[in-house]
Amino acid sequence: MMVRMESPTQGCTGIRWQVIYVLFSYLCYSVSGQIHYSIVEEMRKDSVIANIADDLGLDIKQLSSRKLRIVSRSAEKYFYVNPNNGNLYIKDRIDRETLCGMEVLCFLTFDAVVENSFSNFKIKVEIQDINDNSPQFYHNTITLEIIELTSQGARFALQSAEDPDIGSNSVQTYKLSDNQYFTLTENIRIDGSKYPELVLEKPLDREKQDIHRLILTALDGGNPIRTGTTLLKVVVIDANDNAPIFTQNMYKVNLKENIPVNSTVIMLNATDNDEGVNAQITYSFLKTSGNIHHTGIFSINPNTGEIKINENLDIEEAKNYELSVQAKDGGGLVAHCKVLVAVIDVNDNAPEISITSLSSPIPEDSAPGTMIALIEVHDQDSGDNADVDCQILEDVPFNLLSSDTYYRLVLSAGIDREKTSSYNITIIATDRGSPPLSSTRVLTFDISDVNDNPPIFFKSTYTAYVPENNLPGASIFRIQASDTDTGDNAKIIYSISNTITETPSMTSYFSINVETGVLYAQRSFDYEQNKEFIIEVTASDNGSPSLSSNVTLFIHIVDQNDNVPKILYPSPDTAGSVVFEMVPFVSEPGSLVTKVIAVDADSGHNSWLSYHFIQVSDQNHFLISERTGEIRTSRIFNEKDMLNYKVVVMVKDNGHPTLSATATLSLIIADEFQQVVPKLSNKLKDEETQSNLQLYLVVGLALISLLFIITVMVAIISKCKQPKPLPAFSSLATNLYPPIDPRTFSMYSDGSLPLPYSYNMCVALDPADGDFTYMNPSGNVPVENLIDADNTEQGTQYLKETCPSTEQVMNLPARQGPQTYFMKH
Repeated sequence: MMVRMESPTQGCTGIRWQVIYVLFSYLCYSVSGQIHYSIVEEMRKDSVIANIADDLGLDIKQLSSRKLRIVSRSAEKYFYVNPNNGNLYIKDRIDRETLCGMEVLCFLTFDAVVENSFSNFKIKVEIQDINDNSPQFYHNTITLEIIELTSQGARFALQSAEDPDIGSNSVQTYKLSDNQYFTLTENIRIDGSKYPELVLEKPLDREKQDIHRLILTALDGGNPIRTGTTLLKVVVIDANDNAPIFTQNMYKVNLKENIPVNSTVIMLNATDNDEGVNAQITYSFLKTSGNIHHTGIFSINPNTGEIKINENLDIEEAKNYELSVQAKDGGGLVAHCKVLVAVIDVNDNAPEISITSLSSPIPEDSAPGTMIALIEVHDQDSGDNADVDCQILEDVPFNLLSSDTYYRLVLSAGIDREKTSSYNITIIATDRGSPPLSSTRVLTFDISDVNDNPPIFFKSTYTAYVPENNLPGASIFRIQASDTDTGDNAKIIYSISNTITETPSMTSYFSINVETGVLYAQRSFDYEQNKEFIIEVTASDNGSPSLSSNVTLFIHIVDQNDNVPKILYPSPDTAGSVVFEMVPFVSEPGSLVTKVIAVDADSGHNSWLSYHFIQVSDQNHFLISERTGEIRTSRIFNEKDMLNYKVVVMVKDNGHPTLSATATLSLIIADEFQQVVPKLSNKLKDEETQSNLQLYLVVGLALISLLFIITVMVAIISKCKQPKPLPAFSSLATNLYPPIDPRTFSMYSDGSLPLPYSYNMCVALDPADGDFTYMNPSGNVPVENLIDADNTEQGTQYLKETCPSTEQVMNLPARQGPQTYFMKH
């Protein structure tokens, strides 16, 4: 491919260079992926060299996203690539002579790097020489002293001109101005360079002309040809007909770059066959444009010709040095030679690690094989000393993949931020020199969080205990969950997601703080209604997508002592009536009188009941069991003892504070019922009179009125019916109750006392007295089942006549043991 380029102007001549050819050759995609271009020096800035994308086979449309760029330590200041179209441009002026000196081949090498997906190619650009430099003599005047006796045909070596260009653009020939004494010939050194020689064609005569002034012209082979001139001043002197001679025209020396300062490089030797002053040789450097910068590094002894080194060598600065040495005798004759110094590399540079691309933080869900960083390793040494191996010191889930001078740091396994939130990776680069040198670079990567962990509760289940009668709105429990993620992924929101119990509207019972997990009671609980709640609480994080977990909370309502004991027997339905228990006079100590039965709706300790007397006529006659409520006799009764004992039983629970209930019983000492009623009536009257004298008159009037009414009723009944003989009252008393079937025992009894039947009963005790006794049934007891077949019709008829308010009058059989009566008076 040829590109026509217009050269820059040179100096003030304004002459444009001819059209030059920019040649580049696309060799092929070899194993190393190297591309070779060839351009000429001094190309204009922003000139297009080639389209790298086309040569690499890259899609132009994807260049921007794939991040095409060039990487080089030396070539970046000369070239740049447009990442949009793939063109390679000239960035700055390229001077081949400055860049490569006298080397035959001059290259600039760089890498074309494509980051996505990663690939790199070696680009090699050859810089071709153009004839942009004219030959130049270092001295404007060259003085040559020739003895006048010098024979015809004598040759005198002249200083050669220097041309930084190479090949045909360098010095090709010399010309001498017209004269009659001298001609010019050219000789070639071992390295191929030409130098002029002055040939004496006609004997000199100092007396005729002692100085000859000639113009020496050097011409290169460029197009157009460039020239350089110097004044050649020939001074004719007397007899020194032998010039110094070096043993070699060119010397080659190899020096290690770590050679100590002041070390001897080479010892030069030139000889002169003359004698005396004409044989005294002085050595010196010829300061030409090629070695003007090197003479400070080296020094030469003018008397011995010993060359020493004055400064440390560095192959990275210069690989070769060319020294021009002159030997001059005392008669002014000179000889020239060249000393070529080649610097041998030693491993004095450690590898350099550069991070050209770095991705941080790394998402914890990154797949193995993901590229994390692009690393460039460079060693300024050469050969084996520049070959570098890289490795990771730590045991981490990363690998280094080599690609020429680049290394890709990629994931080798999955990573988990919750286990390791960051990595410090030490990369060590070691060259293959002897001894090897190494350098390290520490890379720090943060791992970014991904919502991959659900909230976790501290327990699998929770249990809370809430006392009943709590205040609505009070906090009752706190549930906590943790999330090992960070940020919003670890922000937890609590909710009541489900209720396992069948209780409806659980939100009316409980609420939860969405941020703290504190559970609140929405209402006051009653243990007797709800003993337990089972709630399912959900903890959800704020990630995307959100993760959640559930836990079951068992809420037990703790019973409080808020229920008063309930007395089942004596029945609370007998309000306003006095419960009588009949105790046989002949009862033995410890005989069962009756049993107080009570229950408590609370549970546990709050339902443990105890029974106590709080009011009794004489506590020495009766005892009550604190645990069972059974009332028993404490001793044998005497004739002088009272017939009626009033006791108040208090039933209290074991709660705190203690709650209690009371029941009042009248215990009547008698063997037969007819013995009880008159005495009991008198007894009651006496007690009432003694207890309340102010009511005495009221009671008396009431009794008189009651007797009057009874008398009238008896008189009416006597007139309406034939009087019949009354049965003995003892028969009524002895047959008042039938024997109780054991199957009728109360569920609250321990078997020692049956639960008696209750019923209404009216008994005429004495026509003159007129008192009545009623017994109220607490249940629907069939009357037919209570009638005893052994009773006569007279007894039944008598009851009907004496109790006109009762529709059915029954003659009941007697029962053994204490008997219960309810009396109204």
